[in-house]
Amino acid sequence: MNKHIKCVLFDLDGTLVDTAPDMAFALNQTLARQGREPLPAAVIRPSVSMGGVALVKLAFQLDGTEPAFTRLHDEFLAIYRANLCRDSRLFPGMEQVLSKLEQAGLSWGIVTNKPGWLTDPLMQALALDTRTPCIVSGDTLAQRKPHPAPLLHACQLLRRTPEETVYIGDDRRDIQAGNSAGAATLAAAYGYIGPGEDPHTWGADGLLERPQQILPWLGQQ
Repeated sequence: MNKHIKCVLFDLDGTLVDTAPDMAFALNQTLARQGREPLPAAVIRPSVSMGGVALVKLAFQLDGTEPAFTRLHDEFLAIYRANLCRDSRLFPGMEQVLSKLEQAGLSWGIVTNKPGWLTDPLMQALALDTRTPCIVSGDTLAQRKPHPAPLLHACQLLRRTPEETVYIGDDRRDIQAGNSAGAATLAAAYGYIGPGEDPHTWGADGLLERPQQILPWLGQQ
């Protein structure tokens, strides 16, 4: 049990919210506009946590230096912004976790590399923006994960120390950021784990197969 933890910070895509369906929709719409066949959701899903750049590279087999890349990436982002919350939802069991944290008086917040112009409207659409004062996006600071600065900023917003904090994420960079900040870390194995990635090797303090496992780890029932 880790009853000294008073603050729970979540990565967004693949940890708190299952955004893969809408990201996949936007990517396949981008492909369709170029006369290409859609990709299966199972191919897209593992790369969602790496963001739009990685998805466009995956879909069009580009390395990001081609003249067409910026245009395709911009088109993908425009489609995604217009379809931000068609099917995106909290992961199953996550509402129970958030409610329990709130009932227990624990602070929680979000630290994501997703830019604010996408993060903020998504949080509003899911009615999460009114439940936490801590939404740190990829452009809130000059630094992004795996740099620890976004997590340290989140702790300041919630008036908690890193030693009182656990950060939960589904990408190696999340665990690196949390460890560098001096927080405890949990790897979300239920999230978007990339090909060839093994979250057991990331150096996290624990591994979650489903969101509900957060509660016993915190000493909450």
